[in-house]
Amino acid sequence: MRRGPFRDGERVQLTDPKGRLTTMTLREGTTFHTHKGSFGHDELIGAPEGTVVSTTGGVEYLALRPLLADYVLSMPRGAAVIYPKDAAQIVTQADIYTGARVVEAGVGSGALTLSLLRAVGEAGSVLSIERREDFAEIARGNVETFFGGTHPAWELRTGDLQDVLPEAVEAGSVDRVTLDMLAPWECFEAVEHALAPGGVLLAYVATTTQLSRFAEDAKARGCWTEPVAWESMVRGWHLEGLSVRPDHRMVAHTGFLVTTRKMAPGVSAPIRRRRPAPGAYSEPVNDFETADLAADVGEREPSAKKLRRVLRGHEADRQRRDESSTGETSAPEPQD
Repeated sequence: MRRGPFRDGERVQLTDPKGRLTTMTLREGTTFHTHKGSFGHDELIGAPEGTVVSTTGGVEYLALRPLLADYVLSMPRGAAVIYPKDAAQIVTQADIYTGARVVEAGVGSGALTLSLLRAVGEAGSVLSIERREDFAEIARGNVETFFGGTHPAWELRTGDLQDVLPEAVEAGSVDRVTLDMLAPWECFEAVEHALAPGGVLLAYVATTTQLSRFAEDAKARGCWTEPVAWESMVRGWHLEGLSVRPDHRMVAHTGFLVTTRKMAPGVSAPIRRRRPAPGAYSEPVNDFETADLAADVGEREPSAKKLRRVLRGHEADRQRRDESSTGETSAPEPQD
């Protein structure tokens, strides 16, 4: 429930006079400290959303529940997250609707999962497939924290999509598939088995090399419509009296989105009439090693210490939710 007064165990976003954001979890008897004073969490518990609270040093903080975009950018993560601007494009351009049966692969920290679950609702389903067990657990914790528990429409599995998907769904039973991985073209066969005719396949890739390889492989298979690719850039604006101008910083390139739709069984997509650019097909498409792709896109391996810290935090949140539902308390676990 995301309305009514603030409650113990709920996440709250604080905004200071300079517009800086701080997200915290309310705990009875706990104190929020800053370099300019402090205030007790009890001052917010039971107060309505949109409350202003002052520290002992006289600094005022605006308290609101974090929006989904705020939560995604502040939540604990192992892998890099899909930015809200891209998640919004995915939900719209992949036509994720209430009741849709969606498969996503490459869950990462669960950022896109939150938007997909919001879109399909309890009447739909989202099957998330993640290769790494530690990333899957971080995603599980982030989803459960945001929704206050497990979501009834969500199933999370670990493994490669090529192995998991044929066993998890019936042929032609999936409406939408989103892929956030280094080599999405390796999943065409499994996705073709699962996706219904007319279903949408969307891939999120970081480089033009990946974008080209995915599009050309889709065309070569003959059972996909003409791929459509784009990127989005978001530029904020400074609003201060008559000083109305673009911000000096903007969220520019984060990734490319490319969509294609599955043809009916046994039907090939019509060849689009076009005049190719000189040299467009002068060289064969290169094969890629996963390690080389990871290096090209600047993918960095999170430290084991960071992953342990994030997982401990999610486990502590899960225990607190269980205790609040049963009325029991337990001593905190020792940290590393």
